[in-house]
Amino acid sequence: MPRLVLLTISIFLIISTVRSQLRNSVSGKVTDAISGKPLAGASIIISDLRTGVVTDENGVFSFRNVAAGRHLFEVSYVGYASFSEYIFISPGTIRDFLLSPSVVENDEVVVTGISAATQARRNPVPVNIVKKVDLNRTVSTNLIDALSNKPGISQISTGPAVSKPVIRGLGYNRVIVLNDGTRQEGQQWGDEHGIEIDEYSVQKVEILKGPASLMYGSDAMAGVINILTNVPVQEGVFKGSVTSAYQTNNRLRGLNINLGSNKNGFSWNAYGSLKAAADYENKYDGKVYNSKFNEKNFGGYIGYNGNWGYSHLMISKFNQKLGMVEGERDEKGNFLKLMPGGVAAVARPSDFKSTDPQVPMQQIRHFRITSDNSIQVRQNRLAFKLGYQRNQRMEFGNPDNPTDKELYFDLNTLTYSAIVHVKQFSGWNASVGVNGMFQENKNKGEEVLIPEYNTIDAGVFAFVQRNLDKFSFSGGLRFDNRNTNSKAYQDGNDLKFESFTRSFSNVSGSAGLSYLPTSAFTFKFNLSRGFRTPSIPELSSNGSHEGTNRYEYGNLSLVSETSLQTDLGTEFSSEHISVSASLFNNSINNYIFYRKLEAVGGSDSLVDDNMAFKFDQRDAALTGFEAVIDIHPHPLDWLHFENTISFVRGRFREGIDGNRNIPFMPAAHWISEIRADFEGESKLIGNLSLKLQFDNTFCQTEVFSVYNTETVTGGYSLLNAGFSTSILSKKKSIANIYFNIMNLTDRAYQHHLNRLKYTAENPLTGRTGVFNMGRNFSIKLEIPFSGSL
Repeated sequence: MPRLVLLTISIFLIISTVRSQLRNSVSGKVTDAISGKPLAGASIIISDLRTGVVTDENGVFSFRNVAAGRHLFEVSYVGYASFSEYIFISPGTIRDFLLSPSVVENDEVVVTGISAATQARRNPVPVNIVKKVDLNRTVSTNLIDALSNKPGISQISTGPAVSKPVIRGLGYNRVIVLNDGTRQEGQQWGDEHGIEIDEYSVQKVEILKGPASLMYGSDAMAGVINILTNVPVQEGVFKGSVTSAYQTNNRLRGLNINLGSNKNGFSWNAYGSLKAAADYENKYDGKVYNSKFNEKNFGGYIGYNGNWGYSHLMISKFNQKLGMVEGERDEKGNFLKLMPGGVAAVARPSDFKSTDPQVPMQQIRHFRITSDNSIQVRQNRLAFKLGYQRNQRMEFGNPDNPTDKELYFDLNTLTYSAIVHVKQFSGWNASVGVNGMFQENKNKGEEVLIPEYNTIDAGVFAFVQRNLDKFSFSGGLRFDNRNTNSKAYQDGNDLKFESFTRSFSNVSGSAGLSYLPTSAFTFKFNLSRGFRTPSIPELSSNGSHEGTNRYEYGNLSLVSETSLQTDLGTEFSSEHISVSASLFNNSINNYIFYRKLEAVGGSDSLVDDNMAFKFDQRDAALTGFEAVIDIHPHPLDWLHFENTISFVRGRFREGIDGNRNIPFMPAAHWISEIRADFEGESKLIGNLSLKLQFDNTFCQTEVFSVYNTETVTGGYSLLNAGFSTSILSKKKSIANIYFNIMNLTDRAYQHHLNRLKYTAENPLTGRTGVFNMGRNFSIKLEIPFSGSL
């Protein structure tokens, strides 16, 4: 870590001494396209340069001392359609912008899955963008939970503290999570392993759906979720906020403080968060014992933007403790807790109120430091990152000595990337690059589930893009190699793990086309090939995976998954209606899954009182669609009737004992929402938004029932509601209030991908597993403040 800090400082000092004497600048004015009125407070962002400004009271803006070259500008203002345009920056550049009033966004800027910032309409790959205000308007207990209402997105949950993203039916190591553009490495293969990113620090989320192996190599077969926390404040501004949150169901309390400034190119940001929750409840289970958790997180960055580019140093520390729900109950339906001596006792009322988890429990610490740099070299730009992460995952399950670490994974990862964005030639934009990682995992606990190993991963790629009047083309190729060395492990007189070395290589690529026949219509087509190498747990697990109630066996004969996905989409936007629809087919060779093992007598195979599972492979295909329809009839521009529909079906090409269903596919999902957005302001309040939402999940009957691996889940409908508004003083927001109600009717339900569904049976009711959270009221108060420097 000290070397990384010194490297960043050295980069900054060297580049600062060779800056050009010419000072590149961009200035202009943002006005209403109809009235010509200047728009004060409009935001102008240059994504590739990690910088932005706001307009003054006359609608005027100015960038000074910025890198030359062609960059994508994004201009936005509340109540107006966002506008983006490529501008060539040189000394004294002047560019004015006209924004048109609109009730929907129509031209977001995207940075995920591609080599440089590009316009969403011209990107052939399906993308969803979620802003911070959208997250605040959603009731959730963690970040992925908040994203799961987006089309094609679901979650594998293990209680309220842990959710794993699922994109179009694929999760685990098939989804890459990026933290400010750097892949997050934290043992993501486990059901009960979350993403280890502070929810309150998130400013924006970009969700890329479909194979993204072109940019990120192995593990991006389903797509990429890029979580952005490093968003510099505007030049000449000091800005901060204090946010507090409370939820009634599990008494969740949250507090976040965020500060940042930007002056003469020097910028910094710092945040700290606290979160704690007691046990949640529902009407079937009452309070669910040991579903409590708490977090203590902090992070920030420091950097400089100059005529030559920028250099930023980012750091974060995530620390979470959470209970592991086993669901054991007595004959009266009371939850049992582990006691010293190996006995179980009925949980007391005070046990449900505490926010300190009891055994079995986990503690996760994730430290990350990243050097993010961009250097302008004549008309070309070199962007490179170097990052270090340490993920420490500890599991405690001994009631006689709660501090004993039964499992302790210590994962250290060094990531790197370097991309050259070549000067535009004949209308083409091209990028070439390399990226990869060095990774080492050690076992420091009393028990061992996977062997110690180290991995060296490297890939090289090329990407091109061409924008014409109505057509946009993008595509590229990539080659990857991954070498994994696993160490032998002796458990007493038994050899639990044999040493082995595996090497995997693959070629991936994509080609896509966007067609914009009019300003209202967009048609998209994309063909992509992705791949994923088997993870260490899939290759060599041999032990009880306590958080999942499974004993897992790996399979050393596994080979890489490869996929070929076709995407076809269309978008239409007018003053009355907005529609988007996507169809996809993902054909996967050697799809890896786990299935229960059957005992000789036909019952479940049990090892150490856990059901035994082993990893296997089959060819498979996933087909589905997503659609969003937003009706906002003129002149009732404030009224929205929005419907979101998602469906995916996964099938093996050849059945297993007559069953072709891929296990653990999300059920069809339909969200219907009526929302009223009032952009006008009174003396006291502004930006009032009201919503009523019907969240419908269909029954999932297409399950992998072989060996009782998976069971049918019934459908359910939830009624949600909420409002948000700003409290004003002298037309300036002094507080933002978000009030939401989830599951207003207190419906008892089990989500199909909720792992607690497979915990122990309740002897009193005969119901298997634990149910999801019941009625929950949520309130969030954000107090922003800012000033000029």
